[in-house]
Amino acid sequence: MKKFNVGILGATGMVGQRFVTLLDKHPWFNINVLAASKKSAGKTYEEALNGRWNMSCQVPGNIKNMPVLDIVNDINKIVNSVDFVFCAVNMPSPKIRILEETYARAECPVISNNSAHRNTPDVPMIIPEINPEHADIIHSQRKRLGTKKGFIAVKSNCSLQCYVPAIHPLLDFCVSRILVCTYQAISGAGKTFSSWPDMIDNIIPYIEGEEEKSEREPLKIWGKISGSEIKCAHSPCITTQCIRVPVSDGHTAAVFVDFKKTPELDQIIELWQNYEAPRAVSNLPSAPKQFLQYFDNPSYPQIKSARELENGMAISIGRLRQDSQYSVKFVCMSHNTIRGAAGGAVLMAELLCSEGFIN
Repeated sequence: MKKFNVGILGATGMVGQRFVTLLDKHPWFNINVLAASKKSAGKTYEEALNGRWNMSCQVPGNIKNMPVLDIVNDINKIVNSVDFVFCAVNMPSPKIRILEETYARAECPVISNNSAHRNTPDVPMIIPEINPEHADIIHSQRKRLGTKKGFIAVKSNCSLQCYVPAIHPLLDFCVSRILVCTYQAISGAGKTFSSWPDMIDNIIPYIEGEEEKSEREPLKIWGKISGSEIKCAHSPCITTQCIRVPVSDGHTAAVFVDFKKTPELDQIIELWQNYEAPRAVSNLPSAPKQFLQYFDNPSYPQIKSARELENGMAISIGRLRQDSQYSVKFVCMSHNTIRGAAGGAVLMAELLCSEGFIN
């Protein structure tokens, strides 16, 4: 396969750095453009980072001396140098909406980690193992934008990706209510302990906008295409509480589920262990061999031992049991900057390339 040339918008931030590590030596994608804010433009990538490289590996040698372009003022140069872009910019949502649509209208597909377009009815929000068919709405979006190649596709909020995949195989039992408490790593805020010392020995019981996203976005993922838009599902009812905890990487969720037709616990575990991604997804380069992994040991999953499973792309589940108020309860965990952010976006891009939406 001929490699696709890609750009990373917001390349100096936490998720942008994760894109760099995942795309370096990717079998399908070649990093051809790094772009960031005006203050970073004109510098080499290493200069623009200014000591803020937060990954455990070193900056790839072939990347550190690449010039950084301006995400706004160099749009034409960027678009002419790539087949599509990954977007992980740190800007107010109204500006991100304008920026991403500008790239799409310039015939550059945008694979976005941002929340700005998640509520746009004709923008697909895809977890490839769950709703790859939502990619078909791109045809309608292109009609609205007046484009032949350009479009926007987004990944969902990082926290819900650790528990929505576990609930998805259970929907046939008529899930009626879901209560979720998430315990979210500081990298989800683009921080490390050195840059956020207040998080050491501390928790913060509020993450702006997180609970609203966690309650709303699963309904779009479980929705259906109707005409020129994705209609959100009307159920189940979801309520969440999201807490920032002193963990570097990895989001954990305590999940409570009510069913109209309650399955046996063994049935639930079997569904998780035997869940298979659609054929179009299972052979993609970044797809995990086993998407959902259940632990019998009640002390698992734990962040340190499970977040890197399947190169950070697996969902870990444990502590399934009956509950006194809900039908069942369990714990889930996933790597927030890989599965929940850059890795999920890379897998979505692989899907869209394999299905011919990007060429």
